[in-house]
Amino acid sequence: MASLSLTQFLTLDGVYQAPGGPQEDPSGGFDKGGWVAPYVDEDFGGFVDEVFARPAAFLLGRRTYEIFASYWPHQTDSDDRVASTLNSLPKYVVSTTLTSGDWPTTTVLRGDAADAVAALKQRVDGEIQMHGSGGLAQTLLAHGLIDRLHLLVFPVVLGAGRRLFPEGATPSAFRLLDARTTAAGVSIHTYELAGPPRFGTVGE
Repeated sequence: MASLSLTQFLTLDGVYQAPGGPQEDPSGGFDKGGWVAPYVDEDFGGFVDEVFARPAAFLLGRRTYEIFASYWPHQTDSDDRVASTLNSLPKYVVSTTLTSGDWPTTTVLRGDAADAVAALKQRVDGEIQMHGSGGLAQTLLAHGLIDRLHLLVFPVVLGAGRRLFPEGATPSAFRLLDARTTAAGVSIHTYELAGPPRFGTVGE
């Protein structure tokens, strides 16, 4: 049975929308895209290379899939770990609108997202990686299907945009597995799901 990990870029106020560029996702009138670029450095690249050394397959939401599919198939440098891994390994996209994917090695998962991903985890060996795909991530977090989170928190507040943990998110506890900070100030936290939160009173 596979494990499912999520790597997500977040601002200090929890926004995940359009990290890569202004035109990546302007939905809802969002005009603050591209907030990752000023913080990309050698430490950031090293962490990304570590992550992309591990997957057996990728799982993506439709919007992220379309963003990736418009760019990565055209990156053909064999020394580019991200490009070579994304282009060669199986990719699963959860969608109710796509019937097929033009990016080779793509399979579209139809129907209920949680059921489809639970079944996928049963038939894949190794680590399935999600990158971005915040809407799908929210659904899978609510069903306890994401085993590990890599949250890269960038030192910027936007005040608008879609948030990974919005009002009404499923209460959950997580266990910190690793923490590091890049030279540019990005905090990278790795967590695993640890069940429901516990409560008490400080001092008792």
